[in-house]
Formats: sequence, C-alpha cells, structure tokens
Amino acid sequence: MSEASARPRILLATDLSRWAEGAEAQAYALASSWGATLTVMSVLEFPPGLNPEYPVNRLYLGELMKQATKGLVDLKARASNRGISVHTRIATGIPSEEVLVAAEAEDADLIVVGTRGRTGLEHVALGSTAERIIRTAPCPVLAVRSEKPEPVVIGSVSHGSVSLERILVPIDFSDCSLDALEYAVVVAQRAKASIKLLHILEPVSYGLDFALLHVTKREHMREVITERLTGLVSALTSAQVTADFQLCGGLPGDSILEAAKTQPADLIVMGTHGRRGLSHVFFGSVAESILRKARCPVLTVRSPKFHASHRRVIPSAGIPPTNP
Repeated sequence: MSEASARPRILLATDLSRWAEGAEAQAYALASSWGATLTVMSVLEFPPGLNPEYPVNRLYLGELMKQATKGLVDLKARASNRGISVHTRIATGIPSEEVLVAAEAEDADLIVVGTRGRTGLEHVALGSTAERIIRTAPCPVLAVRSEKPEPVVIGSVSHGSVSLERILVPIDFSDCSLDALEYAVVVAQRAKASIKLLHILEPVSYGLDFALLHVTKREHMREVITERLTGLVSALTSAQVTADFQLCGGLPGDSILEAAKTQPADLIVMGTHGRRGLSHVFFGSVAESILRKARCPVLTVRSPKFHASHRRVIPSAGIPPTNP
C-alpha cells in the first residue's frame, strides 16, 4: 500500500459561497492535523428530466460552471497558502446524490458540509439533502453550521485558528453510540483533544403506585450507569485520551445543547441510530434542535471507517477492546 493510499481521505462539499467558509476552514484544519488528502467538490444543481442541451439550460449550466471553476481555483490558492494540496471536482445533478457518488468514488473517510448555502446544499443539515447524505453516506459526515459570513479571508489568522480541543460524545451504550465513541477516539488522538461522555437519564412518568421502590430502582440504575461510564473513561485513558463523563437528567436535545454550551465543546460526535431518546436523533426534532442551535460542528457517525491497523479501544457487543 502506497503512502498516499494509506492517508485518510476527506471530501468537502461546498457551494463556494461565504456561508461555506466555516466548513472550508474545518476541512483545512482536519486535513492538516490528520495528514489527510482533501478533495473539494461543487455541484451544479440541475433537476433530472431537463435537457442540458436546450439553449437556455446550456447557458445556465455554462454560467454555473464558470462560477464554480473560478471559485475552486480561488479555493485551491487559499489551501496552497496553508500548505494543503487540494484535488477538485465538479458534478452536475442533485447535490445529495452527487456528494454520495463522489464519496464512493473517492473512498472518503469523512464528508464535510456546510449547513447553509445558496444552491442545493442550502439546507444540507436541516432537510432532505442532509437526511439522504447522513442515512446512506459510506462514512461519517461533519456538518458545520454558519450563522452568517464573517468579513474575513479564510487564509487569515482568524480562519487559521480552528480549535478542536474538547469533544462531546452523547452515549446511551447502544452499539451505534459506542461506534461513534470509537470514532471520536481516533479524532481526539489525531487532534490531541479531550473527550467528555454525556449520558442522559430521561424523565420518567410515575403512576399512582409511585413508591420508594421506584426511587430505589432509579438510584440503582444511576449506580450501574456510573460504573459503565467510569469503565469507558478508563478505556479512553489507556488509549492516551483525556476523558471524563457527565450524567444528567432531562430531554436529550436540551441536555446535549446545554452540555455543549457549558463545557464548551468544539465538536459533538454522535451515532445516527440509538435506543430510547436518541433513537431518531438525526431525523426528528432532536436533530433539528442540535443542528440549528449547536454552536459547534456536529459529526454524525453511521458507518465509521477505520484504518486496517486500528486497534479497537471501546468494546461493543461481542467485540472486546484490543489494547496492547
């Protein structure tokens, strides 16, 4: 295996607008800290069924191509100024479909997208485009939300200081959340970041037969969960990752946002499927709340990809950790 093929591969999907600068800066930071190859793609949105050879459509696509080509040339120059080599590609069609095709073609280890834009990626983290990407992407997806474009150049000091020091990982002990934590370990090791585990004890409704037994059972549950979280922190510590945990009650969406705000977190890493309150976290109200309100990027992990030499740190069902 060549050195290039062994390097992680990051795919940045961008519409090249000012709204996408946050995602671009995150992609640069990750490519640098991971020693990864970076492919940047832009999609010329063109609905299926229309004839691209029709004169009006040809003019429309020609203008989009001209803008995208110039935008990618400028982007490559910005990346080069940071010592990052970029491969570019332009596709025509439905953005979500083209991003997935490119991810497969590039064998991407991570997809980075902005959550606002001016074309098909306009609602990438909040609508059908995001759901298609997150549900079926062959690798984790990093969604970077932008409130508004900042009046600065990405190559400046301001954009060059993307921080990744604290990672928040909500966990419910399902396989998907444990896989997300395993992926978070890789990210933390590469960035020399710390991890905070968050487990949410959701509110329970008691009937008229509420009694001391319920309180005792809940306290026992808290003790069991605390023990499990302590075990995970120990595993992370053995992997040279600084970690701690937080156990709190409340609604999943509100608790995750509050924890990310008070830590504060530079990144939230979550599995896209889980049990109980996190079961539909990226396809319901909890997802919308996190992606619209979180002040940091959100990394969704549905199909984690690990290097062939990766030694598992976090045990999952039937798979023990493989620490040396």
